[in-house]
Amino acid sequence: MGDGVSRARGAIAADAAHADPALWINRLPDDLILAREAILLAEGPQGRPLHGLTFAVKDNIDVEHQLTTAGCPGFAYLAQRSAPAVERLLEAGAILVGKTNLDQFATGLVGVRSPFGTPRNVHSAEHVPGGSSSGSATAVAAGIVDFALGTDTAGSGRVPALFGGIIGLKPTIGSIPATGMVPACRSIDTISVFARDIATALRVHAVMAEFDPTDPYSRRAPHAHLRRPALPPHVRVGIADIAGLCCAPQEAAYRRTAGLFDTAEVNIAPFLEIARLLYDGPWVSERSAVLREVVETQPDILHPTTRHILQGGLGRLTVDAFDAFHRLAHARRLAEELFTRIDALMLPTAPYTPTLAELDADPIGPNARLGTFTNFVNLCDLAAIAVPTGLGADGLPTGVTLIGPAWSEARLAMIAARITGEDLPPDPLAPDETALFCIGAHMSGLPLNSQLLTLGGRFLRDDRTVTGYRLHALGNRPGLTRAAGGASIAGEGIAGEVWSLPTAAIGALLTQVPAPLGFGTVQLETGPCLGFLAEAEGVAGTRDITALGGWRAYLAEFA
Repeated sequence: MGDGVSRARGAIAADAAHADPALWINRLPDDLILAREAILLAEGPQGRPLHGLTFAVKDNIDVEHQLTTAGCPGFAYLAQRSAPAVERLLEAGAILVGKTNLDQFATGLVGVRSPFGTPRNVHSAEHVPGGSSSGSATAVAAGIVDFALGTDTAGSGRVPALFGGIIGLKPTIGSIPATGMVPACRSIDTISVFARDIATALRVHAVMAEFDPTDPYSRRAPHAHLRRPALPPHVRVGIADIAGLCCAPQEAAYRRTAGLFDTAEVNIAPFLEIARLLYDGPWVSERSAVLREVVETQPDILHPTTRHILQGGLGRLTVDAFDAFHRLAHARRLAEELFTRIDALMLPTAPYTPTLAELDADPIGPNARLGTFTNFVNLCDLAAIAVPTGLGADGLPTGVTLIGPAWSEARLAMIAARITGEDLPPDPLAPDETALFCIGAHMSGLPLNSQLLTLGGRFLRDDRTVTGYRLHALGNRPGLTRAAGGASIAGEGIAGEVWSLPTAAIGALLTQVPAPLGFGTVQLETGPCLGFLAEAEGVAGTRDITALGGWRAYLAEFA
C-alpha cells in the first residue's frame, strides 16, 4: 500500500469484474474491507510482513463473528474466535475479503460438490475449477485477492491451483495449527496457501507456522525450515514414467519441465497404491467419524455425493484398517529412503482437467482420477508445492508438483522457482547458524548430503580453498589437509560447497564423521570458514588427488 495503490479497492473491482456469485459463501461488505485498509494505512507497516495484502479464507476455517458452513448450510455455526492461522494473518496486516466456496466438508477434488454452486474456472467455463478449495483458488487465479487459504487432505490445495494456473503450497502436516478448521481427515489435514508467486506463498506460510499445544496434531519444527537456501548446482529431481496416466498436454509439459533438471527415474507404483487407500481405506472412516452424528441423524442436509462417501465409511472393518496402516508404514519407509537419493520428486499435479459434463455423467470417477498424484502425499507425511508450467495445446493450464520430505518447503520452493523463473533470493546466514565448508560426500547430490538436510542444512554457495591445501582419496570420501609448513601449492585451491547448519546441530553432525576426519578452520577464497579437515597421520600413504582440484573431479575420472 506504500505505493499509493489501494489493494482493497483493487480486490473489490476485480471481484465485480469477475462476477461469479458461486465463488463466495460470505463476501464481506465493501465498507468493512475499505475500513480495514484505512486503519492499516493510518498505522503504517510497523514491520508487519503482510501489510495491506488481501486474502480469502476457505469456509471450513473459522473467522470470528462469521458463519462457518463447510459448504453445508444445515451444519453452519457462528465462530466465536478466528482460527489461530487467520488471527496471525490479520496481525501481520492482511485484509480479509471474504470466505470462499468449497466441496462440501472438503470432500472432493472437483469443486462441484457444493449447494452454493460451482465457482467458474477462470480459463474455461466448461471445465471444473478443482476442489475442494475451489473458491479460494479461483479468487487468486481471477486476480481478486493476493493470497487465499485452502485446506489439503488429498490434494485440495494443489489440484485447484493447477486448474487456476497458480501456486499451491501444501505445508508439512502440523506445521500450521489446525485449531478452528473443520476437519476432513483430522490426522492428515493441513491448511494450505494459494498465491500467484512462490515468495508470497512462503511468506504467508511463515506467518501462520507455529506450534499449537491445543492442537494434538501440531508439531514443533525441527529447525528453521522456511529459511530459503541457495539452489545447489547439482539438484537431483526424481521423475516417473507417466505414460498413459495423463492427457497429452499434461504429459508434454511434464517431460518438458523435467528437462530443467538432472533427473533420476523413480518407481512410484508403491505410492500410487497407497494413494488409492485414501478413498478405499480407513481414512474414509476417519472422514465419517468427524461427521458421524450428521451422517446418522441428518443425512438429508448433505450433498448427495458427500453423503454417499461418508455413509460408506461407517461400515468399514477395523481389521482392514490395520492392514492399511501396515502398508502405509512400508510406503513411508520407502519415501524416507527415496529422499536420501533425490532432492525432490516431481509429478504432474493432476492427470487432466475434467469438464462439468463429465462430472454430471459420473460424479465419482473423474474425482478419483484427479487424486492419482496427490492422494499419497499427506499419507506419507510429505510437503509439496504445485506450480504452473504454462498452457497446453488445449488452452488449459498445465503444471507440476514438487514433493519432498516433511519440513522441506523452502527447498522445494527454490527448486520450483527454477520452473517458474521467479527471482527468489536465498536467505543470508542467520545468527543461530554456522557456515560449514564441505569437500566430499556431504556436497549436493552426493550420498551423505541427506545428513545435512536432515539437520536443517542449507546450501549457501560454491567456494574453494586458497592454495596451501592437499586433498587425499580415503576410499569413499576425501581428506583435506594443510600442506606441511604452509607451503604453497600450484593451482586454484580445492573446490567445495559452503552449507549453513543450525549451530546447535554441528555436534550432531560431527558424531557421524569417522576418523581421521573432523572439523577445523579452512581458509577459503571468501575468508575463513569451519570445514572438514583430516589429521595428517590419517592420510599417510593414501592417494594424493590435489591436482584434480576437488572430489567431484575425482569421481568423474575414477568412480
